[in-house]
Amino acid sequence: MSKELYELWRKMADCFYQEELCAIADDDQAIEERFYQYVPFGTGGMRGKLGAGTNRLNIHTIRLVAEGLARQIESQGVIAKARGVVIAYDTRHFSQDFAYETAGVLAAHGIQSYVFKESRPTPELSFAVRYLGAFAGVVITASHNPKEYNGFKVYGEDGAQLTPQFADELVEHMKGVTDIFSIYSCSKEELTTSELCIEILERIDDAYQEALQKLVQNAVDSKDLPIVYTPLHGAGLVPTMRSLEVGGFTNVQVVTEQAVPNGDFPTVSYPNPEEVASFEMAMELGQQIGAKLLLATDPDADRLGVAIHNGEGYTLLNGNQLGALLLQYILSSKQKAGTLPSNAAMLKTIVTSELGTAIAESFGVTTIDTLTGFKYIAEIIAEFEATGVHKFIFGYEESYGYLAGDFVRDKDAVQIALLTAEMAAYYSEKNQTLLDALNALYEKYGYYKEKLLSFTFEGVEGQKKIASIMREFRKAPLREFDGIAITAKEDYIEGISHLASGEAKALSFPKADVLKYLLADGSWICIRPSGTEPKCKVYIGVHKSTKVEAQKKINSIAHSIKKIII
Repeated sequence: MSKELYELWRKMADCFYQEELCAIADDDQAIEERFYQYVPFGTGGMRGKLGAGTNRLNIHTIRLVAEGLARQIESQGVIAKARGVVIAYDTRHFSQDFAYETAGVLAAHGIQSYVFKESRPTPELSFAVRYLGAFAGVVITASHNPKEYNGFKVYGEDGAQLTPQFADELVEHMKGVTDIFSIYSCSKEELTTSELCIEILERIDDAYQEALQKLVQNAVDSKDLPIVYTPLHGAGLVPTMRSLEVGGFTNVQVVTEQAVPNGDFPTVSYPNPEEVASFEMAMELGQQIGAKLLLATDPDADRLGVAIHNGEGYTLLNGNQLGALLLQYILSSKQKAGTLPSNAAMLKTIVTSELGTAIAESFGVTTIDTLTGFKYIAEIIAEFEATGVHKFIFGYEESYGYLAGDFVRDKDAVQIALLTAEMAAYYSEKNQTLLDALNALYEKYGYYKEKLLSFTFEGVEGQKKIASIMREFRKAPLREFDGIAITAKEDYIEGISHLASGEAKALSFPKADVLKYLLADGSWICIRPSGTEPKCKVYIGVHKSTKVEAQKKINSIAHSIKKIII
């Protein structure tokens, strides 16, 4: 079947892809890898390498998913079509082209679209969907993946990533397309003369910035803290710098070389603010100007990385650490101001550190866990709005995603950059750094340590390997792990927590291919396939009295995991 598809693409695909297709004519393995499937569409959208083939992102696979979205909107009636779709894009290769291809397919179905004139962050897309009352949103991005990738993420009318039901229906509409090359997309020239495609920018920027400034805790007198910011060639530059300037921060410098939008990300090998290498140029500039705080956003500015001056160089905070610091700062500021709601709730994922739970509990704030993925946090925020049972105060996940204001329904690096700058300035006024503040949390609550292991398995065989790993863990009668008794095995496909006593308890989560083991010493292990990459991910968390004990324990568990999987 792969060979047949390949031959069809040789005949029918846009001429732009013909040289690439000809180059693999005698390479059966390359043909198989490009054509054995269509880029999978999950609950958030799809992500893949750029290039020719059904298992690549190109104008034809983009038109296919846009056609599925168009048919789904048509099925909802004329009002849904009139409310339309907001479309944003980051600075990756072909992002703007794919945005207008999407608008072109929607226009062919008589569906209104609102396309950003310039690249803008994913969280601003979420905001714009809510602000304009649109029926859906699309952002063309592959987040922090390498330059070879791009993606297509879809948002619902609440500004959150798609519900599973909407995603399933969209996929069914995609399956109804019998000829991918017959999908009609209005040209950009046609769109410019059509009332069905409206370009947006300034009005949304202004409204988004106004909402951002309402998050400031007003706990700082001086905002001259030396800060360096890098957008890593992505879409975060304009909104992040504007938010800091409007917020009163007077001593912010940008890494000039990384301020230029560029899909090649030429100054970094991997545009991921979780990686030390992404901060190299920011650290050089920081040392030159004496910066106390470094901020980095990923290409679509939904993830924020932070580094703190440690007296000699810079120390990166991980997602769990920054989340805990922000939670402490927000809760303590609101408590001091008398604005902390009595029904406040903090949201985090099941693979996020339990330090946040301990902090929230000390303030009398409820903690609610969700599955991995910010769409689940967004769902709980919507429930709070509908029922009033809790007031959302903060949400975060270990993978550098945070949210403090519910006017956005996805992780937002722009608002968190602003809050982190204020928090750092607050502690600076007390002659403390964020590292000092973090150590104070460890002294109060104990030392929490987390680790993520990612095992990559590419292609068809890789999919089988990942499924096999999950299957083997499910059927293995594990009673202890690394010498520590297992007190519970939580299977999120079954929706059941199997206790060591033999008792079984229901889990109140959506079904997902996830396993979590709770150990007698407070440690935990969580295993799941990635939803966006060909990886099996294993998360580990420990809680000990000292840093040395925690590091020793987590290394031991990681070693045991590797022996099982590799």
